[in-house]
Amino acid sequence: MRASFHSNPILLQLKLYPKSKSQFLHKPYHQTSVPVSPAHLNNLLTTASHTQNLKHATQIHAQLITSGRASLPFLLNNLINLYAKCGRLTHGLLLFSTADDDSKTVVTWTSIITRLSHHHRPIEALTFFNNMRRIGLYPNQFTFSAVLTSCAATGTAVHSGQMHSLISKHGFDADLFVGCALMAAYFRCCEVSYARKMFNEMPERNLVSWNCMIVGYLQNGVYDRAIGVFKEVFAEECANLDEVSFSSVLSACASMGELDFGKQVHGVIIKHGLMHLGYVKNSLLDMYGKCGLFEDAVKLFHIKGERDVVTWNIMIMGCIQNDKFEGACELFWVIRNEGIAPDEASFSTVLHACASLAALNRGVLIHDQVIKTGFLRNTSVASSLITMYAKCGSLVDASLVFEEIEYRNVVCWTSIITACQQHGCANQVIELFEDMLVEGISPDYITFVSVLSACGHTGRVEQGFAYFNSMTNVHGMNPGPEHYACMVDLLARAGRLDEAKRFVESMPIGPDVSIWGALLGACRNYGDLEMGREVAEKLFEMEPDNPGNYVLLSNMYMRDGMLKEANEVRRLMGINGVRKEPGCSWIDVKNTTFVFTSHDRSHSKAEEIYAMLGKLKELVKKKGYVAETQFAVNSVGEYKERSLWYHSEKLALAFGLLTLPVGMPIRIKKNLRTCGDCHVIMKFASEIFCREIIVRDINRFHRFTNGLCSCRDYW
Repeated sequence: MRASFHSNPILLQLKLYPKSKSQFLHKPYHQTSVPVSPAHLNNLLTTASHTQNLKHATQIHAQLITSGRASLPFLLNNLINLYAKCGRLTHGLLLFSTADDDSKTVVTWTSIITRLSHHHRPIEALTFFNNMRRIGLYPNQFTFSAVLTSCAATGTAVHSGQMHSLISKHGFDADLFVGCALMAAYFRCCEVSYARKMFNEMPERNLVSWNCMIVGYLQNGVYDRAIGVFKEVFAEECANLDEVSFSSVLSACASMGELDFGKQVHGVIIKHGLMHLGYVKNSLLDMYGKCGLFEDAVKLFHIKGERDVVTWNIMIMGCIQNDKFEGACELFWVIRNEGIAPDEASFSTVLHACASLAALNRGVLIHDQVIKTGFLRNTSVASSLITMYAKCGSLVDASLVFEEIEYRNVVCWTSIITACQQHGCANQVIELFEDMLVEGISPDYITFVSVLSACGHTGRVEQGFAYFNSMTNVHGMNPGPEHYACMVDLLARAGRLDEAKRFVESMPIGPDVSIWGALLGACRNYGDLEMGREVAEKLFEMEPDNPGNYVLLSNMYMRDGMLKEANEVRRLMGINGVRKEPGCSWIDVKNTTFVFTSHDRSHSKAEEIYAMLGKLKELVKKKGYVAETQFAVNSVGEYKERSLWYHSEKLALAFGLLTLPVGMPIRIKKNLRTCGDCHVIMKFASEIFCREIIVRDINRFHRFTNGLCSCRDYW
């Protein structure tokens, strides 16, 4: 018993333990306690705030009560703050509610408002602020600064505006500290003009106020103004620039692709000797990575200096932004070997790389690390896992991850809804969406894109329009280009091309390439050459370097036997210097990726692969297969059907049938849209060989089982 007291520094200072066992047994606690001065108790509270030990907090609280000091305002304030730091804000609230009104000063109220703000409970903070005013206590500059954080957190400009009026009424509008907090609140509520007006009316400015403007513009995506404010402060207070100034302007440069100015900022950073600051170095790495100079970022990364987990995360993201997905995965394992603990950003980013590679085995290894490090409960990481499994072709595993999430937010729901949509499971998309609404989760921009797309791929025209209208009428959301593109696709896929065109002409926003592209694809599907030609010409003007539009129109001419016009489109591609990307497919076997191109004979097992194709050809013809020669656009006559059999995804399929164990799913990835003839062959093969075949093309997943595809041939 005695040893445990001596090992506790708080109890040693309080001197609470008795001198003998009999004294402990027979004398009341308060009689054995040594009187402690308020100053000494305050020192104890300060010491305990550093250790953030709840047990110490309750022991000091007990001493405050027994010594009759609990009503002293400064001790009450510090005890409330101590409980909050120990993660027990509820204890602090209870202490506040039971304390005498006489002991609650404006400082006490400010403490509780501050703690509520820090714990993301803005409405309660505002309620306490109003209660304080109701009992006749006037807020000071610190109270206003604390409550403005909560105003910002509500995201409602009305709260900030009302607080602004009170600040002026109490004469604190000239206070620099309050002014910066008010600017930050306006920026958080997207009221950029009010924030700028506040800044312009400030009687004095310091670096904090300038940084507040730069950061505020950055948060609202007004990157050019963020750079402009930096230039202003650089001209006026160059010597006082700090890491916040430089990091923020570099982030703005990264978002705008302002490489030249970013390099100039880099020079100033070196001149001011700030390269040793991790925050600044990380922003530089991010800027070079996003501006396409990833090699420069790598050189900067290898310069001696501190590397925290953020530094590594930026490098992983830089790899992804520059299509170096293999490198991103390798860097993650380097982090582990360096002894640096990955955070949620590390896991989310590397899972994105695995998804882009469709590397299921790598994703499974990352999943193991997520479980070991306890990040499975993190909704951001869980959502990334869902996306990874879905893009690697395993919707079952994606669904299992979703089922294990305890607290699902809109990102989790959207991830699984998008996964089902990509795999052609439209019924599941609608069911999940309705379940999400029942759970009280409000859908976001991306959720509606997936839901509307699912309606389009299943011909649910009326239901699609109902969801589209609910965006504005129910959820207060303005549809964007992607949503309008889905609606055009919805009508066009249903064969209602004239309605789709009228819908485009009536839209409140100008149609972009995705909208015209959806209409052109439908024209190809339904053979409307006249409208297709008109739409294609618009696309040629909007994106002259996209080969897909030329190929679609050329194929439409070829299908109608208009060879001269088809060749003219191909000639136009040559004139404009546009080349069709060669199609390639890849398949993973025993942790090795094998890539195939059309007519590919480079593989060591080429003879066996082509023999398997011959066998498959005989089997599917017995099932009634007829070659869809319109997809052999570069061949003529009797060579059309032969050419179709050497498409890259068919070669990958044959290789998979030869090498993968019986019963194991065959997962094929393709860089272009799979053609109709290959789609037919995959259906036959899934039935003949009793295999699940999953093809991921540039648009979606096709999951073939028992002679059927998940897209229901509506793609």
